[in-house]
Amino acid sequence: MPLLVPAGTRHGSRRIASPETHELSMLTIDTALLAPGETYDGSTDGRELGIVVLCGSVDVAAGLETFLAIGRRANVFGGRATAVYLPPGCEFRIAGAGETGGEVALCFAKADSGGPVTLVRPEDVVSREVGKANWRRRVEDVFATAPASTLLLGETYNAPGSWSSYPPHKHDRAEPGKEVVLEEIYHYRLSPPQGFGVQCVYTPDRSIDRAYIVRDGDTVVIPRGYHPVAAAPGYILYYLWILAGPRRVMRPNDDPAHVWVKAVEAMLT
Repeated sequence: MPLLVPAGTRHGSRRIASPETHELSMLTIDTALLAPGETYDGSTDGRELGIVVLCGSVDVAAGLETFLAIGRRANVFGGRATAVYLPPGCEFRIAGAGETGGEVALCFAKADSGGPVTLVRPEDVVSREVGKANWRRRVEDVFATAPASTLLLGETYNAPGSWSSYPPHKHDRAEPGKEVVLEEIYHYRLSPPQGFGVQCVYTPDRSIDRAYIVRDGDTVVIPRGYHPVAAAPGYILYYLWILAGPRRVMRPNDDPAHVWVKAVEAMLT
């Protein structure tokens, strides 16, 4: 099954990937572009949900909470994200707000429990610079403080010509103290939007060994394996990353063939 889901329509709502369509057991991603006053109704059922405002402004009503006109950026390159966390068993409505409405990513993960409905403001997002030289990137942990039980999500920005998820790492088996099981989805945007990047996904036995050209609005499903990504020169590559697994722990395992790069990184520090 192809791991790449090409960009589709940017009007209304769209199911991009789910356990029904891809090799996933926990994750689902939808997007919705909502004009002012246009609504998207749903229920989390047996899942947690992260609603990430990609651009514009939206109202979110969930449970007993209502958040009006949330979202501060014109696009994903315009600052830190605003998001809302929803636990399992929660009905919700999203409406386009302001003069332009807004676009959201709906990031679901199967879960048995979760915390209260929570607004994540830009100032709650934890930002850090990772790597060195042409594998340096900015990582924004959107759910650093969210009360999720399985769902991890954030945003990464590759400078033109730079790599991320590098050295290549994976998280597809349970090895105490070394690696945990997390499936993942990347959703991409490019600036300028006609740009492109390259996403690799490969396993140690090469049962998966693929490289995809990724463009603005594309998505790649990463059920297992190493998954480095590069931005073409001249273009900033962004991806929303969504992970979930039996344990909500970020513990990736680097490809031993390329882990030596970390020694170079240490010398450059």
